[in-house]
Amino acid sequence: MGRLIARRPVLRLGPTGDRTRPDSIAVEEPLELRVDGKPLAVTMRTPGHDVELAHGFLHTEGVIGSVDDIRDARYCDSRDDEGRNTYNVLDVGLSPGVPPPVTGVERNFYTTSSCGVCGKASLDAVRLKTRYSPADDQVRIPYDVLVGLPDALRARQQVFDRTGGLHAAGLFTATGELLVVREDVGRHNAVDKVIGWAVLNNQIPARSRILIVSGRTSFELAQKAVMAGIPVLGAVSAPSSLAVDLADESGLTLAGFIRNGSMNVYAHPDRIDVSAARSAG
Repeated sequence: MGRLIARRPVLRLGPTGDRTRPDSIAVEEPLELRVDGKPLAVTMRTPGHDVELAHGFLHTEGVIGSVDDIRDARYCDSRDDEGRNTYNVLDVGLSPGVPPPVTGVERNFYTTSSCGVCGKASLDAVRLKTRYSPADDQVRIPYDVLVGLPDALRARQQVFDRTGGLHAAGLFTATGELLVVREDVGRHNAVDKVIGWAVLNNQIPARSRILIVSGRTSFELAQKAVMAGIPVLGAVSAPSSLAVDLADESGLTLAGFIRNGSMNVYAHPDRIDVSAARSAG
């Protein structure tokens, strides 16, 4: 398996002088995803949890609905100059009867780590219909719980602590229990890994769950939450206009700027219970 962290020499410039020293940086490598031997997408990702990434990607693109839809997942031969397996090609076999991905799912065979939507073959292909709409999820999240989750996520970002170069996503229960955290150079990959974990652990649809992301909320991240049936999505930064539109249309509670004891709620605030916080105040 590839490394998560690489060491490189850097020139440190400062008012007290210059010096060269080693620095830790996050590893970024391509992963080619194949389905039944056919190339589907290439994404730039942090190595590790690739099977989760594949399951999450295929689920949020509507290809699979549960872990039973995948027969197997295995690395193919991809060798470096010294003949070592790079573990950068993963072939996923679909179970009998599961239709192959449609053309609209293809990402022009390349996805950047910063924006998964950018490489879509068609913008219309993004607006997928979920099998697990969050609209009817009646969960109520205490305000005091939700406002503390970004800090709980940040406390588990081990690779970020050493490199400062990774996004993170975490899945929590309605009471604030952390279920899983994944880090990646691509924010959409981090979310796919979290959702892939949920698929592999038979926790899809992710009813009464909260997805927290470390950066901004794009349309694609909101779409992934909706596809997994997650009712609440929160972030430490801002959402995009399309993310807000999708959340409003699909019944997803969307909160941003969750920091310093406050937040902005852009869609469906009824799931957030503020009664206890206001009584205490």
